[in-house]
Amino acid sequence: MRILFLVPYPIGSAPSQRFRFEQYLGALTTHGYQYHLAPFLSPATWTILYKPGHTLKKTWGILEGFARRFLLLFRVPTYDFVFVHREAAPIGPPIFEWIIAKILKKKIVYDFDDAIWLANTSETNKIAAGIKWNQKVNNICRWAYKNSCGNAYLADYARQFNPCSVVNPTTIDTVRLHNKVRDQSVSGRLVIGWTGTHSTLKYLDQVVPVLSKLEAEGLEFEFRVISNQPPAMRLHSLVFLPWQKDTEIADLLGFHVGLMPLEDDLWAKGKCAFKALQYMALGIPALVSPVGMNTEVVKPGQNGFVCATPDEWEVSLRYLLTDSNLRQKIGLAARNTIEQRYSVQANTPNFLSLFT
Repeated sequence: MRILFLVPYPIGSAPSQRFRFEQYLGALTTHGYQYHLAPFLSPATWTILYKPGHTLKKTWGILEGFARRFLLLFRVPTYDFVFVHREAAPIGPPIFEWIIAKILKKKIVYDFDDAIWLANTSETNKIAAGIKWNQKVNNICRWAYKNSCGNAYLADYARQFNPCSVVNPTTIDTVRLHNKVRDQSVSGRLVIGWTGTHSTLKYLDQVVPVLSKLEAEGLEFEFRVISNQPPAMRLHSLVFLPWQKDTEIADLLGFHVGLMPLEDDLWAKGKCAFKALQYMALGIPALVSPVGMNTEVVKPGQNGFVCATPDEWEVSLRYLLTDSNLRQKIGLAARNTIEQRYSVQANTPNFLSLFT
């Protein structure tokens, strides 16, 4: 069986691709599948896409992507399935999906891990907001052979248009990647950590006053932010680390506690608890907002803490920062949760079933 992957970003560059299907490519080969990966964006365009300016280069990169997609249509008949992650093209109506499903009669597996039917364009690329054509998600869901959705909220949305919509969670490879566990007994400065892209830095605003209060009381800790852009916040404890794929796991293992605050809005409900999954897989207790999939993954007091108010963020942080035994207990329970429910190894049969 042959599978064509139509994906937005260069291979190995975007978390949504790495943790939703790229880490299953070995399993596909083992089970006799053949596949071809076809990114829309070139590495050069991806590098500048979320940087201010570069309008001409971005435009040329998008045009090149459309040209590659057009030429690829002539090869689509040689595949049994076409796996579309998020969209075949980042702007405009779903022309390629329509041709593949309606003209070429190919089975589309449509995969998404965000509420991408909502407008959520970054400030850097706000000009593109009007041409992203978010409403195309409904049509692609309807035309798809199966919809692969990151959580129950997304699957419920997709089922409005197609009953063949299943939950395929974002997962962690606990054997080859997140294969170490944080030893909470090791002495040293305590580190409260957060990781994410520039677009989600805004969610930290709700915890900054809590961290500032703990600082003012003289509690010793470092607040480590790993991202592609430095945050703009006034905290004495702040340490910024640029995200790097080669050091990703080692950098995360420096955390004693991991934060995942979210705003309770429609976009956040589509989040697939990815930050929490990463922390937990490494034995790091996660503190999360009670939004979307977070409450499915994190069980308060068992494998993490759910924090809805500033007081709850403060109390939970105090518990964990002052009790290494509690951090170790919570961390090991968190690791077990990932291995049993959200690991690549546990979810492989579910992923492979998308192509049956």
